[in-house]
Amino acid sequence: MPKTPSNDAGFGQLVGIDMYERRDGLSHCRLTVRPEVLNPHGVLHGAAMYALADNGMGAAVYSRLAEEESCATIEITIVYLAPVFEGVIDCETRVIQKGKRVAALESEIRNGERLVAKALGTFAIFPQPRARTND
Repeated sequence: MPKTPSNDAGFGQLVGIDMYERRDGLSHCRLTVRPEVLNPHGVLHGAAMYALADNGMGAAVYSRLAEEESCATIEITIVYLAPVFEGVIDCETRVIQKGKRVAALESEIRNGERLVAKALGTFAIFPQPRARTND
């Protein structure tokens, strides 16, 4: 199984994503609602939910890739179903289908028991890029 990229650094850390499970085509991650991720109306910004789904999808795909493979988002469509004002949002993602070059995924984002967004995405699968050198 490939080494799954960590969310302990980079964009996931900036947004505050906690990736707490990734295995066999599944992932679970969460985000605590705080002032930095609200829109001007005091509602969780849609981009925060999108980022959560995108990170969850990447983690789910990586759990099914070979060591020499990598992936990148092709497209994600997200439907926002209810506003979020506080608490924690939790994203559950699963791989629907994985081919040689493309994977299809779905995510459900909940605030407690309430479904607040649903996303469908496709990811490209390709050979792991070689590390760049400073030549």
